[in-house]
Amino acid sequence: MTNEVLFSTNDNGVATITLNRPKALNSLSYEMVKQIGQKLEEWQTDDNIHVVILNGAGEKGFCAGGDIKALYESNTSEAALQEAKQFFKVEYEVDRLIYTFPKPIIACLNGIVMGGGVGLSYGASHKIVTERTKWAMPEMNIAFFPDVGAAYFLNKAPGYLGRYLALTASVITAADILYIKAGDIYMTQEALGEFILAVNETNWHGRSIQNTLQDLIENYASSPKEESELQIREESINEHFAFDTIEGIISSLEDKDDAFTKETKKTILSKSPFSLKITLKQLIDGQNKTIEECLATDLTLATNFMKHHDFFEGVRTVLIDKGQIPQYTYKKLSDVSEKVVNDFFKTI
Repeated sequence: MTNEVLFSTNDNGVATITLNRPKALNSLSYEMVKQIGQKLEEWQTDDNIHVVILNGAGEKGFCAGGDIKALYESNTSEAALQEAKQFFKVEYEVDRLIYTFPKPIIACLNGIVMGGGVGLSYGASHKIVTERTKWAMPEMNIAFFPDVGAAYFLNKAPGYLGRYLALTASVITAADILYIKAGDIYMTQEALGEFILAVNETNWHGRSIQNTLQDLIENYASSPKEESELQIREESINEHFAFDTIEGIISSLEDKDDAFTKETKKTILSKSPFSLKITLKQLIDGQNKTIEECLATDLTLATNFMKHHDFFEGVRTVLIDKGQIPQYTYKKLSDVSEKVVNDFFKTI
C-alpha cells in the first residue's frame, strides 16, 4: 500500500510533508492527520529543522478536504461513528498545532484547496497561491457546515465576505484568496517550483530564518493578473449578508433585481435549510473567539452532524447516488426553529 503522506528532511534544515493521495485529490484520512500531527510535534523541538514545506502530490491540487466517503460510513455502526469522531478530534488538533507551530510552514496551495485542505493550511505562516488555485469551503453542498476553524478565519475576511463564502460554498481564485487573507503570497506555478527548489538548496543553519525566507520570497513572488471579484462586489455582499438570520439575507437579496442577487439567492436556497441556519449561527458566535474556541465548537457540531439524517442525505446525493434530489428532514427555512439550532450547539 502506498504511503498516504510522505515525510522527508534534508541536511539544510528543511522538512517536507507531502499529502500523497493524488487520485483522491489528496483528501485526508484519519491515518494521514494522525501521522502529520506526530511528525509536527517531533519537528517543533528538533533543532535541525528550521523550515517546513507542506504540499500535495499530483497535478490537480493540494487537498480537496476530508475523506467524506469514509465519514459517510459512520452511519453504518457505532464503531464507525466513534472512528468518525476520532477523525475530527485529531484533524482539528493538527489544525491547531499548525497555528501555533514555532517555525515557518510554507503551504503550497497550488490547484484545489478545499475544506479540510483549507483547515490544514490556514494556520501556516506562509500560504502561497498560484494561477491554478481553486479555494472553497464547500461543506454546504453536502448538508454539513464549514468546520476546521472556519468561524475563526472566515470572520477575518473583510466585511461579510466570510458569510457569503460559507453560505454559498463559492469557489474562488488567487486574487480573491489574497483579498480575504486566506493566502499571503502569489507566485506562478513555475515560480513556486523554483522557489521550493531554492528553499531546499538553502543552508538554513545559523541564519536569520525569517529574513532569509523573506528575501527568497521576494525573488519569486508576483501579483495575479486578475482583480478580486469579491472586492468589486464587497459593498453589495455586505448589504445583503449583514443580517443575522438566513430569512433576512434572502429577503434582502429579493429586494434587488440583478443577476448577482438572483444567482446568490438561488444558490443559498439550494442548500440544506438546517445547515444554513447552523452555519450562520456558528459564524456569528465565532466573531470574537480564538481558534481554539472555534475548533472546540466545530468538534461539537461535527459530532452532532454524524448523527443527523440531513448530512448523510447530502453526501448520498452528491457523492454516492449522484444527481438525486436530497430529501432533507427540514425542507424549508421555516421548519428549522431557533431552539433546534441552539440545541445543536450542545454536546448530545
